[in-house]
Amino acid sequence: MTLNRRCLIAAAAAAACASWLPAQAQNVIKIAGLYELSGAGATAGTNFRNGVEMAVKEINAAGGILGRKIQHTISDTQTNPGVAKGLAAKAVDDDVFAVFGPVFSGSIMVSMAETRRAEVPNFTGGEAAAITKQGNPYIFRTSFTQDTAMPKVARYIANGLKAKTVAVMFVNNDFGKGGRDSITQALQANGVRVVADISTDQAQVDFSAPVLRAKQANPDVLFVYLNEEESARALRELRKQGWDKPIVGETTLTGQKVIDLAGDAANGAIAHVGLTVDAPNPLMLKFKANFYREYKYISDHNGIKGYTGVYLLKHAIEKVGKLDRKAVAKALHGMTVTAAKEPGVLMDVSIDANGDLDRESFLVEVRDGSQIVKEVLPALARK
Repeated sequence: MTLNRRCLIAAAAAAACASWLPAQAQNVIKIAGLYELSGAGATAGTNFRNGVEMAVKEINAAGGILGRKIQHTISDTQTNPGVAKGLAAKAVDDDVFAVFGPVFSGSIMVSMAETRRAEVPNFTGGEAAAITKQGNPYIFRTSFTQDTAMPKVARYIANGLKAKTVAVMFVNNDFGKGGRDSITQALQANGVRVVADISTDQAQVDFSAPVLRAKQANPDVLFVYLNEEESARALRELRKQGWDKPIVGETTLTGQKVIDLAGDAANGAIAHVGLTVDAPNPLMLKFKANFYREYKYISDHNGIKGYTGVYLLKHAIEKVGKLDRKAVAKALHGMTVTAAKEPGVLMDVSIDANGDLDRESFLVEVRDGSQIVKEVLPALARK
Protein backbone atom coordinates (compact mmCIF):
# COMPACT_ATOMS: atom_id res chain seq x y z
CA MET A 1 0.00 0.00 0.00
CA THR A 2 1.40 3.35 -1.01
CA LEU A 3 2.00 6.10 1.50
CA ASN A 4 -0.64 8.29 -0.15
CA ARG A 5 -3.25 5.53 0.03
CA ARG A 6 -2.46 4.92 3.71
CA CYS A 7 -2.87 8.65 4.39
CA LEU A 8 -6.21 8.71 2.58
CA ILE A 9 -7.48 5.75 4.61
CA ALA A 10 -6.31 7.37 7.86
CA ALA A 11 -7.97 10.64 6.91
CA ALA A 12 -11.23 8.85 6.10
CA ALA A 13 -11.12 7.01 9.40
CA ALA A 14 -10.52 10.26 11.28
CA ALA A 15 -13.44 11.88 9.47
CA ALA A 16 -15.67 8.93 10.32
CA CYS A 17 -14.71 9.19 13.99
CA ALA A 18 -15.31 12.93 13.96
CA SER A 19 -18.81 12.45 12.57
CA TRP A 20 -19.53 9.53 14.92
CA LEU A 21 -18.59 11.25 18.17
CA PRO A 22 -21.12 14.09 18.00
CA ALA A 23 -23.82 11.62 17.04
CA GLN A 24 -22.98 9.54 20.08
CA ALA A 25 -22.90 12.61 22.28
CA GLN A 26 -26.37 13.55 21.04
CA ASN A 27 -27.71 10.20 22.22
CA VAL A 28 -27.43 11.25 25.87
CA ILE A 29 -28.35 14.29 27.91
CA LYS A 30 -25.52 14.93 30.33
CA ILE A 31 -26.35 16.32 33.76
CA ALA A 32 -23.80 16.91 36.51
CA GLY A 33 -24.68 16.40 40.17
CA LEU A 34 -22.71 18.49 42.67
CA TYR A 35 -23.75 17.10 46.03
CA GLU A 36 -22.70 17.38 49.67
CA LEU A 37 -21.83 13.71 50.18
CA SER A 38 -19.44 14.41 53.08
CA GLY A 39 -19.08 17.15 55.66
CA ALA A 40 -21.88 19.00 57.44
CA GLY A 41 -24.24 18.75 54.46
CA ALA A 42 -23.98 15.00 53.89
CA THR A 43 -27.56 14.24 54.93
CA ALA A 44 -29.05 16.90 52.67
CA GLY A 45 -26.75 16.18 49.75
CA THR A 46 -27.17 12.42 49.85
CA ASN A 47 -30.96 12.70 49.88
CA PHE A 48 -30.90 15.21 47.01
CA ARG A 49 -28.58 12.96 44.98
CA ASN A 50 -30.75 9.91 45.58
CA GLY A 51 -33.85 11.81 44.47
CA VAL A 52 -32.12 12.90 41.26
CA GLU A 53 -30.80 9.39 40.69
CA MET A 54 -34.23 7.80 41.12
CA ALA A 55 -35.85 10.23 38.68
CA VAL A 56 -33.09 9.59 36.12
CA LYS A 57 -33.62 5.82 36.37
CA GLU A 58 -37.38 6.19 35.92
CA ILE A 59 -37.10 8.54 32.95
CA ASN A 60 -34.45 6.42 31.24
CA ALA A 61 -36.52 3.26 31.76
CA ALA A 62 -39.46 5.03 30.08
CA GLY A 63 -37.38 5.93 27.01
CA GLY A 64 -35.58 9.07 28.13
CA ILE A 65 -36.24 12.65 27.01
CA LEU A 66 -36.83 13.21 23.30
CA GLY A 67 -35.57 9.66 22.83
CA ARG A 68 -32.27 10.34 24.63
CA LYS A 69 -31.16 8.81 27.91
CA ILE A 70 -29.91 10.97 30.77
CA GLN A 71 -26.29 10.50 31.82
CA HIS A 72 -25.86 11.51 35.48
CA THR A 73 -22.37 12.17 36.86
CA ILE A 74 -21.94 12.56 40.62
CA SER A 75 -19.35 14.66 42.50
CA ASP A 76 -18.84 15.40 46.19
CA THR A 77 -18.56 19.08 47.12
CA GLN A 78 -17.45 18.06 50.65
CA THR A 79 -19.78 20.87 51.84
CA ASN A 80 -17.02 23.25 50.78
CA PRO A 81 -17.97 26.28 48.64
CA GLY A 82 -14.52 26.39 47.03
CA VAL A 83 -14.72 22.75 46.01
CA ALA A 84 -18.26 23.31 44.73
CA LYS A 85 -17.10 26.18 42.53
CA GLY A 86 -14.29 24.05 41.06
CA LEU A 87 -16.68 21.18 40.34
CA ALA A 88 -19.13 23.55 38.66
CA ALA A 89 -16.33 24.81 36.41
CA LYS A 90 -15.44 21.21 35.53
CA ALA A 91 -19.07 20.41 34.73
CA VAL A 92 -19.18 23.40 32.40
CA ASP A 93 -15.97 22.23 30.72
CA ASP A 94 -17.57 18.80 30.27
CA ASP A 95 -20.39 20.50 28.33
CA VAL A 96 -23.24 19.22 30.51
CA PHE A 97 -26.79 20.23 29.68
CA ALA A 98 -27.77 21.00 33.29
CA VAL A 99 -26.34 20.97 36.81
CA PHE A 100 -28.10 19.74 39.95
CA GLY A 101 -26.83 21.07 43.29
CA PRO A 102 -25.21 22.05 45.46
CA VAL A 103 -27.89 22.01 48.16
CA PHE A 104 -26.25 24.21 50.78
CA SER A 105 -26.89 27.89 50.20
CA GLY A 106 -23.29 28.95 50.84
CA SER A 107 -22.04 26.59 48.13
CA ILE A 108 -24.61 27.38 45.46
CA MET A 109 -24.09 31.11 46.01
CA VAL A 110 -20.47 30.60 44.93
CA SER A 111 -20.77 27.85 42.31
CA MET A 112 -23.68 29.26 40.33
CA ALA A 113 -21.42 31.96 38.88
CA GLU A 114 -19.82 29.21 36.77
CA THR A 115 -23.09 27.81 35.42
CA ARG A 116 -24.42 31.29 34.77
CA ARG A 117 -21.33 32.22 32.77
CA ALA A 118 -21.80 29.16 30.56
CA GLU A 119 -25.61 29.54 30.32
CA VAL A 120 -26.23 26.12 31.92
CA PRO A 121 -29.52 25.59 33.81
CA ASN A 122 -28.75 24.92 37.48
CA PHE A 123 -31.24 23.38 39.93
CA THR A 124 -30.69 23.78 43.68
CA GLY A 125 -32.45 22.91 46.92
CA GLY A 126 -30.84 25.87 48.70
CA GLU A 127 -33.30 28.08 50.56
CA ALA A 128 -31.40 31.33 51.17
CA ALA A 129 -33.47 34.16 49.73
CA ALA A 130 -30.40 35.76 48.13
CA ILE A 131 -29.85 32.85 45.71
CA THR A 132 -32.53 34.02 43.30
CA LYS A 133 -32.03 37.74 43.87
CA GLN A 134 -28.89 37.98 41.74
CA GLY A 135 -30.66 38.32 38.40
CA ASN A 136 -29.33 34.93 37.32
CA PRO A 137 -31.59 33.55 34.53
CA TYR A 138 -30.11 30.04 34.84
CA ILE A 139 -30.76 29.29 38.54
CA PHE A 140 -33.88 27.37 39.54
CA ARG A 141 -34.92 26.51 43.06
CA THR A 142 -36.71 23.25 43.89
CA SER A 143 -37.54 24.45 47.40
CA PHE A 144 -39.36 27.45 48.78
CA THR A 145 -37.36 30.60 49.27
CA GLN A 146 -37.17 31.86 52.85
CA ASP A 147 -39.12 34.94 51.80
CA THR A 148 -42.02 32.67 50.83
CA ALA A 149 -41.86 30.25 53.76
CA MET A 150 -41.23 32.52 56.74
CA PRO A 151 -44.39 34.64 56.48
CA LYS A 152 -46.42 31.41 56.69
CA VAL A 153 -44.50 30.36 59.82
CA ALA A 154 -44.88 33.80 61.41
CA ARG A 155 -48.63 33.85 60.81
CA TYR A 156 -48.96 30.48 62.51
CA ILE A 157 -46.91 31.62 65.51
CA ALA A 158 -48.94 34.81 65.86
CA ASN A 159 -52.41 33.52 65.03
CA GLY A 160 -52.24 29.78 65.70
CA LEU A 161 -50.16 29.86 68.88
CA LYS A 162 -51.15 33.40 69.97
CA ALA A 163 -47.51 34.12 70.82
CA LYS A 164 -46.31 37.61 71.71
CA THR A 165 -42.61 36.83 72.10
CA VAL A 166 -40.20 34.47 70.31
CA ALA A 167 -36.56 33.40 70.75
CA VAL A 168 -34.78 32.68 67.46
CA MET A 169 -32.01 30.05 67.38
CA PHE A 170 -30.16 29.88 64.04
CA VAL A 171 -27.00 28.44 62.48
CA ASN A 172 -24.41 31.06 61.60
CA ASN A 173 -24.07 30.43 57.84
CA ASP A 174 -25.76 31.82 54.71
CA PHE A 175 -28.73 29.51 55.15
CA GLY A 176 -29.19 30.31 58.84
CA LYS A 177 -28.60 34.05 58.66
CA GLY A 178 -30.98 34.39 55.73
CA GLY A 179 -33.64 32.48 57.65
CA ARG A 180 -33.07 34.54 60.80
CA ASP A 181 -33.50 37.77 58.85
CA SER A 182 -36.64 36.54 57.09
CA ILE A 183 -38.39 35.17 60.18
CA THR A 184 -37.51 38.24 62.26
CA GLN A 185 -39.03 40.55 59.66
CA ALA A 186 -42.11 38.33 59.29
CA LEU A 187 -42.63 38.11 63.06
CA GLN A 188 -42.41 41.88 63.42
CA ALA A 189 -44.98 42.28 60.64
CA ASN A 190 -47.31 40.06 62.69
CA GLY A 191 -46.78 41.96 65.93
CA VAL A 192 -44.50 39.34 67.54
CA ARG A 193 -41.37 40.50 69.37
CA VAL A 194 -38.03 38.67 69.15
CA VAL A 195 -36.60 38.58 72.68
CA ALA A 196 -33.46 36.51 72.00
CA ASP A 197 -31.26 36.18 68.90
CA ILE A 198 -29.18 33.03 69.44
CA SER A 199 -26.41 32.21 66.97
CA THR A 200 -24.90 28.70 66.78
CA ASP A 201 -22.10 27.20 64.71
CA GLN A 202 -22.39 24.78 61.82
CA ALA A 203 -21.67 21.23 63.09
CA GLN A 204 -21.99 22.42 66.71
CA VAL A 205 -22.20 19.51 69.14
CA ASP A 206 -23.01 21.07 72.54
CA PHE A 207 -26.28 23.01 72.70
CA SER A 208 -26.47 23.47 76.46
CA ALA A 209 -25.52 27.17 76.32
CA PRO A 210 -27.90 28.14 73.45
CA VAL A 211 -30.77 26.32 75.15
CA LEU A 212 -29.99 28.03 78.47
CA ARG A 213 -30.07 31.41 76.71
CA ALA A 214 -33.46 30.56 75.24
CA LYS A 215 -34.82 29.57 78.65
CA GLN A 216 -33.52 32.73 80.27
CA ALA A 217 -35.28 34.87 77.64
CA ASN A 218 -38.58 33.18 78.62
CA PRO A 219 -40.31 33.50 75.20
CA ASP A 220 -43.73 32.13 74.36
CA VAL A 221 -42.21 30.14 71.45
CA LEU A 222 -38.75 29.03 70.36
CA PHE A 223 -38.03 29.18 66.62
CA VAL A 224 -35.22 26.79 65.59
CA TYR A 225 -33.45 27.09 62.21
CA LEU A 226 -30.45 24.75 62.05
CA ASN A 227 -29.04 22.00 59.84
CA GLU A 228 -30.41 18.49 60.34
CA GLU A 229 -27.84 17.05 62.76
CA GLU A 230 -27.72 20.24 64.81
CA SER A 231 -31.53 20.34 64.95
CA ALA A 232 -31.55 16.88 66.52
CA ARG A 233 -28.93 17.88 69.09
CA ALA A 234 -30.85 21.03 69.96
CA LEU A 235 -34.09 19.09 70.43
CA ARG A 236 -32.41 16.56 72.72
CA GLU A 237 -30.88 19.36 74.81
CA LEU A 238 -34.18 21.24 75.00
CA ARG A 239 -35.92 18.17 76.40
CA LYS A 240 -33.00 17.50 78.74
CA GLN A 241 -33.33 21.00 80.19
CA GLY A 242 -37.09 20.60 80.58
CA TRP A 243 -38.27 22.90 77.82
CA ASP A 244 -42.08 22.64 77.65
CA LYS A 245 -43.09 25.50 75.35
CA PRO A 246 -43.79 25.25 71.60
CA ILE A 247 -40.79 24.58 69.35
CA VAL A 248 -41.42 25.78 65.81
CA GLY A 249 -39.23 25.75 62.73
CA GLU A 250 -39.03 25.34 59.02
CA THR A 251 -38.40 22.27 56.89
CA THR A 252 -35.13 21.07 58.45
CA LEU A 253 -36.52 20.94 62.01
CA THR A 254 -38.81 17.99 61.36
CA GLY A 255 -36.95 16.10 58.61
CA GLN A 256 -36.80 12.33 58.88
CA LYS A 257 -33.09 12.38 59.71
CA VAL A 258 -33.81 14.75 62.62
CA ILE A 259 -36.63 12.52 63.83
CA ASP A 260 -34.40 9.44 63.66
CA LEU A 261 -31.54 11.13 65.53
CA ALA A 262 -33.61 12.95 68.13
CA GLY A 263 -35.98 10.10 68.95
CA ASP A 264 -38.71 11.04 71.43
CA ALA A 265 -37.19 14.51 71.80
CA ALA A 266 -38.59 15.39 68.37
CA ASN A 267 -42.19 14.74 69.40
CA GLY A 268 -44.22 17.93 69.44
CA ALA A 269 -41.89 19.89 67.17
CA ILE A 270 -43.88 21.86 64.59
CA ALA A 271 -42.68 23.10 61.20
CA HIS A 272 -43.84 24.58 57.97
CA VAL A 273 -42.56 22.31 55.21
CA GLY A 274 -42.69 22.86 51.50
CA LEU A 275 -42.41 19.12 50.91
CA THR A 276 -43.10 16.03 52.98
CA VAL A 277 -43.39 12.37 52.01
CA ASP A 278 -46.34 12.15 54.43
CA ALA A 279 -48.43 14.65 52.47
CA PRO A 280 -52.01 13.44 51.79
CA ASN A 281 -51.18 13.01 48.12
CA PRO A 282 -51.21 9.66 46.25
CA LEU A 283 -48.25 10.63 44.05
CA MET A 284 -46.19 11.68 47.07
CA LEU A 285 -47.01 8.47 48.92
CA LYS A 286 -46.00 6.49 45.83
CA PHE A 287 -42.70 8.40 45.74
CA LYS A 288 -42.17 7.60 49.43
CA ALA A 289 -42.68 3.87 48.84
CA ASN A 290 -40.49 3.77 45.71
CA PHE A 291 -37.69 5.70 47.41
CA TYR A 292 -37.77 3.35 50.39
CA ARG A 293 -37.68 0.32 48.12
CA GLU A 294 -34.68 1.76 46.25
CA TYR A 295 -32.61 3.11 49.17
CA LYS A 296 -34.00 1.33 52.27
CA TYR A 297 -34.79 4.50 54.19
CA ILE A 298 -37.46 7.21 54.12
CA SER A 299 -36.61 10.26 52.06
CA ASP A 300 -36.61 13.72 53.58
CA HIS A 301 -37.57 16.90 51.73
CA ASN A 302 -34.19 17.00 49.94
CA GLY A 303 -34.91 13.74 48.15
CA ILE A 304 -38.17 15.20 46.86
CA LYS A 305 -36.38 18.38 45.75
CA GLY A 306 -33.89 16.42 43.66
CA TYR A 307 -36.52 14.13 42.19
CA THR A 308 -38.97 16.84 41.16
CA GLY A 309 -36.16 18.99 39.74
CA VAL A 310 -35.32 16.36 37.12
CA TYR A 311 -38.95 16.16 36.07
CA LEU A 312 -39.14 19.95 35.76
CA LEU A 313 -36.12 19.79 33.43
CA LYS A 314 -37.76 16.97 31.45
CA HIS A 315 -40.97 18.94 31.03
CA ALA A 316 -39.13 22.06 29.88
CA ILE A 317 -36.99 20.18 27.33
CA GLU A 318 -40.06 18.46 25.90
CA LYS A 319 -41.89 21.80 25.74
CA VAL A 320 -39.01 23.37 23.79
CA GLY A 321 -38.68 20.23 21.65
CA LYS A 322 -34.91 20.32 21.33
CA LEU A 323 -31.73 20.33 23.42
CA ASP A 324 -31.20 24.08 23.65
CA ARG A 325 -30.03 25.14 27.12
CA LYS A 326 -30.87 28.80 26.65
CA ALA A 327 -34.36 28.06 25.32
CA VAL A 328 -35.03 25.56 28.11
CA ALA A 329 -34.04 28.07 30.78
CA LYS A 330 -36.32 30.64 29.18
CA ALA A 331 -39.19 28.12 29.05
CA LEU A 332 -38.80 27.32 32.77
CA HIS A 333 -39.47 30.94 33.73
CA GLY A 334 -43.22 31.42 34.07
CA MET A 335 -43.87 27.72 33.48
CA THR A 336 -46.72 25.95 35.29
CA VAL A 337 -46.61 22.16 35.45
CA THR A 338 -49.53 20.07 36.66
CA ALA A 339 -49.08 16.69 38.28
CA ALA A 340 -51.85 15.36 36.04
CA LYS A 341 -49.68 16.03 32.98
CA GLU A 342 -46.25 15.37 34.54
CA PRO A 343 -46.74 13.05 37.56
CA GLY A 344 -43.05 13.25 38.50
CA VAL A 345 -43.47 16.82 39.80
CA LEU A 346 -45.78 15.25 42.45
CA MET A 347 -47.71 18.51 43.01
CA ASP A 348 -48.86 21.30 40.70
CA VAL A 349 -46.07 23.89 40.59
CA SER A 350 -45.31 27.25 38.99
CA ILE A 351 -41.91 28.89 38.47
CA ASP A 352 -41.62 32.67 38.54
CA ALA A 353 -39.30 35.07 36.73
CA ASN A 354 -36.60 34.67 39.40
CA GLY A 355 -36.54 30.86 39.33
CA ASP A 356 -38.55 30.54 42.55
CA LEU A 357 -41.51 28.21 42.77
CA ASP A 358 -45.04 28.34 44.13
CA ARG A 359 -47.10 25.34 45.20
CA GLU A 360 -48.97 23.93 48.17
CA SER A 361 -47.10 23.53 51.45
CA PHE A 362 -47.80 21.91 54.79
CA LEU A 363 -47.84 22.54 58.51
CA VAL A 364 -46.62 19.37 60.26
CA GLU A 365 -46.08 18.12 63.80
CA VAL A 366 -43.87 15.22 64.87
CA ARG A 367 -45.78 12.49 66.69
CA ASP A 368 -44.39 9.08 67.57
CA GLY A 369 -41.54 9.31 65.07
CA SER A 370 -43.52 10.57 62.08
CA GLN A 371 -44.56 13.84 60.49
CA ILE A 372 -48.30 14.36 60.84
CA VAL A 373 -49.79 16.93 58.49
CA LYS A 374 -51.81 19.40 60.53
CA GLU A 375 -52.83 21.69 57.69
CA VAL A 376 -52.42 22.02 53.91
CA LEU A 377 -51.53 25.59 52.97
CA PRO A 378 -52.44 26.73 49.43
CA ALA A 379 -50.02 28.09 46.87
CA LEU A 380 -49.61 31.84 47.25
CA ALA A 381 -51.21 32.46 43.86
CA ARG A 382 -54.38 30.71 45.04
CA LYS A 383 -54.70 32.55 48.34
